[in-house]
Amino acid sequence: MSGRNMAGQLHAKPAARLAATLLCGTMLSGLPVAALAQETGEEEAAEPAPVVAPASNTIRSISIEGAQRLEPQTILSYIRLRVGEEYTSAAADQALKDLGATELFSNFSIRNDGGNVVINVTENPVINRIVLEGNKRIKNDKILPEIKLSPRQIFTRSKVRADVARIIELYKRQGRFAATVEPKMVELAQNRVDVVFEINEGPKSKVRQINIIGNEEFSDGDLRGEMVTKQARLTSFFSSNTSYDPDRLAFDQQKLRQFYLTEGYADFRVVSAVAELTPDKRDFIITYVVEEGERYKFGDVAVESELRDFDSEVMTGRLPMQSGDWYDAKQVEDTVEQISELAGTFGYAFADVQPNFTRNKEDLTMDVTFVMRQAPRVYVERVDVNGNTLTQDKVVRREFRIGEGDAFNSLQVKRTTARINSLGFFQDNFEVEQREGSQPDRIILEANVEEQPTGELQLSAGFSSIESFILAASIRQRNFRGRGQTVGLSVNYSRYSRSAQASFTEPYLFDRNISAGVDVYRRDFNSFNRFQRQRQNFYEQSTTGFSLRAGVPLTEYISLIGSYTLNFDDVSVDRSIFFSDIDGDGVPECNFFRSGRYLCETLGERTSSILGLSLAYNSLDSRLRPTRGRNITFSTELAGLGGSEKYIRVRGKAAQYFPLGSGFIFSLSAEGGAINALESNDIPGVDDVRLTDRFFLGEPQIRGFDIRGVGPRVLRQRYVDDENGNPIAITDREQSIDDSLGGRAYYLGRAELEIPLGSGASELGLRPSIFMDVGALFGVDRPLLQDNPNGVQARDSSGNLVFLTRARDENGDVILDSAGNPAGFVETVDPIDPDGVANTARIIDGSRIREVFLGDSASPRISVGIGVNWNSPFGPFRIDFAHVLKKEPGDDTKKFTFNVGTQF
Repeated sequence: MSGRNMAGQLHAKPAARLAATLLCGTMLSGLPVAALAQETGEEEAAEPAPVVAPASNTIRSISIEGAQRLEPQTILSYIRLRVGEEYTSAAADQALKDLGATELFSNFSIRNDGGNVVINVTENPVINRIVLEGNKRIKNDKILPEIKLSPRQIFTRSKVRADVARIIELYKRQGRFAATVEPKMVELAQNRVDVVFEINEGPKSKVRQINIIGNEEFSDGDLRGEMVTKQARLTSFFSSNTSYDPDRLAFDQQKLRQFYLTEGYADFRVVSAVAELTPDKRDFIITYVVEEGERYKFGDVAVESELRDFDSEVMTGRLPMQSGDWYDAKQVEDTVEQISELAGTFGYAFADVQPNFTRNKEDLTMDVTFVMRQAPRVYVERVDVNGNTLTQDKVVRREFRIGEGDAFNSLQVKRTTARINSLGFFQDNFEVEQREGSQPDRIILEANVEEQPTGELQLSAGFSSIESFILAASIRQRNFRGRGQTVGLSVNYSRYSRSAQASFTEPYLFDRNISAGVDVYRRDFNSFNRFQRQRQNFYEQSTTGFSLRAGVPLTEYISLIGSYTLNFDDVSVDRSIFFSDIDGDGVPECNFFRSGRYLCETLGERTSSILGLSLAYNSLDSRLRPTRGRNITFSTELAGLGGSEKYIRVRGKAAQYFPLGSGFIFSLSAEGGAINALESNDIPGVDDVRLTDRFFLGEPQIRGFDIRGVGPRVLRQRYVDDENGNPIAITDREQSIDDSLGGRAYYLGRAELEIPLGSGASELGLRPSIFMDVGALFGVDRPLLQDNPNGVQARDSSGNLVFLTRARDENGDVILDSAGNPAGFVETVDPIDPDGVANTARIIDGSRIREVFLGDSASPRISVGIGVNWNSPFGPFRIDFAHVLKKEPGDDTKKFTFNVGTQF
């Protein structure tokens, strides 16, 4: 890097040189821009002209030229040349190397004029700012912390090259192996520069093909199904596992080995796994070379126990595998875990269970002996709770199913973990840790928790096929003052309902295992009927009340819950529609003819004083999204200890969840209920249980049917005159008014299979399922029906309101006279009127309506369909497509339903 010329000058072109040797051609913002080419690491060697040394080689002075920011003495400190020493070409070369090593200069040279040494330097510029262009998949806040260059630092090409490589590596981690980065520099005044990284992200490199060589017993498709990495296909649109990942490649090799070991191939091995990038850098082709080896069966299997509480022969007889079964390594691992857990339930926390294998290649069998080594029985020395900055210690400790001084029990430790996780106060996947105590027979249990926010403030808006637009606001604190208490306030508004509720729950009343709570609420509900498939207001119900509840656990999984509820209800209708002056005295009354007696008898204010008792069993692994376990609840409510309503209502509900493996979850659920009045109203055609206290069934309880679309109902059909002036009822369902009456009993069952779509769909929150719903609603007294082709309504001689209808026989057919015309009218309060003569009482209403009673049947309604739950970016979304296989006359079906909301 050094030489001599006639002027006695040495030059260098180090890796950091700028100006004319680096900058070229393009312009950015009116300033010259040059691409800093990615180097291979080899620097262009300087070729200065030969230098002829003067007669005297003693250095008399050293001066610095061209320095701007750096002091001359600072520059001199970087080199070894000193005044008084001999000037040689080797010393000059070393000085050039020292200056280049500082990476502070873009150009520098040494000149010797008769012992006066002059060092000329051009300083590297200072970085003004770093600019990233073209990056969309990886944002600035992810790239900038990873690169070395930063504002106010000295610019060097070596750092640029390192940063280019680092950015490309970030994109490779995302599977974008075709990404390129071109660095550019914009010169500014005062020897400053802007560094611009122009990024071309390129497409995500997919796995185009997975080839497997050497497999004979299992097809390529079977083995690919065991891998996490998937081939890029149209059907894998939602999967994120089609991109290449070196770590995933290693994991897939383990998956292959595990699969073969579960099938008995104990000698299986992956010879090689190679991932080749296609020339266009868009896809990878992965090739596995495998050796399957021979397939083994279990030989002799036994348990050798050194623990006194376990008999070897008894344990051997309970092993899940038998001699002659195909060898399964996963079954061996599960057996070790089961034996260890069993030992833990007897207090052996540190039980050492080791499987010993003996491979017999002659007869291709594998002998397995499970050795339970001697271990001391362990007791809990101490329970520590750490990390709880807000939650009080007692809130965590009261969830422990095992205490200090108790014999260790692994099942109780697992139950403790589940209970603390169910609180929802701490980190996900919390585990109670176990440490050795001060003695070999002592153990310390640690709950190392990490607090997480437990307050919830939610404002939501959405659209439902049931309620139309929905607005809701709620605030809730699930760990109030760190005591585990729940305090909440919520307000909801929709087209057909409005409600406000305040609640408080104390899970441990007076630090005893008794839960207590109170709810205070106001609910306004607009019931509706249907005409021409449109909802129209039917009646309004306003409920103001409160509920007190208390629960006590009977066992670890069974709880008994008592409650008291006091409701003040007011049921009303639109008086302009359903009221008229029936008596002619100028006082409007509920017109039975317009609204039906089943509604008129419900109007008014009433008070319900209700005592409730529930027995609940719950072993679910999650309250929000269970995958295994059982939930059974039986409850009864008694109204009548005060108040105006008197009835008894019972309900039962059960659900069971089964994990089927590979993400499939199957669930079965069933529920039913009945209500019975404790006193009779003695009104013909009016059920003893009020309309607002009955059960209703339809969407969303049983899919495939509209809201309140199942069960007893009255269709109100209008009469029109034909061309001859004879009244004809319009039986078209679209032209009928549909009044749902509810029922006194119902049952409902559901079978559903949740189908996994892969990790990509899981990340998007997609959870599809197929289902079958079965249910029925029934049990209501047949109301007095109207059949008024001529609009006749009257009062009898005593002034009592009666309805006149066509005379019918015992089969319900209209009685015809000898000319084939309807025989006449009869009073509906006494339909068996043999003479059929029209009542001559005063006509008070001219409406022409026929009422038809349908749907009061316990026969099951059945629907099947598919549904999708989606935790979308704009809120939870549920969509269902259902097809009804079986229905009853009067049922209102619906194929498509959805519900969507959002948070803001």
